[in-house]
Amino acid sequence: MSGWTPSAVWIEASEVDSALAARVRTRLPSTPIHVVEEARLAEPPTFREGKRRLVVQRNGGSFLQHCPAGTPGVVCCSYLVMRFESNCPFDCSYCFLQDYVRNNPAIKVFTNVADGLAEIAAVLRAHPARTFRVGTGDVADSLALDHLTDLSCELVPFFAAQPNVVLELKTKSAGVDNLLGLDPKDRVVVSWSLNTPAMVAEEEDGAASLAERLAAAVRVQQAGYQVGFHFDPLIAHDGWEEGYRAVIELIFRQIDTRRVAWVSLGSLRMTPSLKAAIKARPRRARLLDTELVPNSDGKQRVWRGLRVKMYRRLLAWLRDVDSRMPLYICMEPASVWEKVFGEVPTDSEVARRLVAALA
Repeated sequence: MSGWTPSAVWIEASEVDSALAARVRTRLPSTPIHVVEEARLAEPPTFREGKRRLVVQRNGGSFLQHCPAGTPGVVCCSYLVMRFESNCPFDCSYCFLQDYVRNNPAIKVFTNVADGLAEIAAVLRAHPARTFRVGTGDVADSLALDHLTDLSCELVPFFAAQPNVVLELKTKSAGVDNLLGLDPKDRVVVSWSLNTPAMVAEEEDGAASLAERLAAAVRVQQAGYQVGFHFDPLIAHDGWEEGYRAVIELIFRQIDTRRVAWVSLGSLRMTPSLKAAIKARPRRARLLDTELVPNSDGKQRVWRGLRVKMYRRLLAWLRDVDSRMPLYICMEPASVWEKVFGEVPTDSEVARRLVAALA
């Protein structure tokens, strides 16, 4: 078995006999297993320790939420997220999870996947005329734990059978083996968050290399999936123009643009508490060398003129490859959309365009 291996597994007592717990035990025969009455008792004291601990538990709350990127003052793509897992074995220096889950940092997988699927199925039935975009990669990497959980083997057949939803599996891994034998029926997009090789090496500890991610994208595209790419966060480092242009050239020497669902662009952004967490990391992140300024939503970003310049550069390079590829920017106000695209679409219009591109 390849992929991340935890230092120990903690199983909630009520879930010891679950199919997921049995699967994890089988695939981690040499890893210490602990049973606890309540999952909260398995929480380690620090975020870094949480990266080494896997907790198998039941989710007692809702699985389905609106994407947290949809904050007031920014144009939103009306994305929904489903949380079947929490936290991620990769340790990207800029990741918001080091602030967001600092009080419950263990990596968690939830046993009651069927409850989550029933929750989204009820929404789909209630709104048959609307097509939804749903992702699983906001508080977890969609595929980083798939070698332990086989979650994709449940999600892909379910979403492939739904007429009014598209599932996005967003990842920085290369673990796509489970996907290759499944039929997505054009209802599942597999997407990769990408950066320049320098930023991948320096700021995305544990994630697959750029070459490994692109090789995985080729494999799933050949297996019948549409793919997506997210240049988010764009980081203004020395040589960023040459670096990002080279990445785009590398992608589309291998990828069929006719089977690209969407490409998004997003700037480095963080809250003051996230910035403090990054400063406290053992190794200084080079991205903090970039000057960040406060914005109206409470986040700090690269100053607007530089953001717009970066977006315009990448937009031009992507349109040179194929002007038909659906492109959008994430968590930006109308003023930035206007300067980059020359228009300000409504949230519903952004969502409609992205869904229509899959038809």
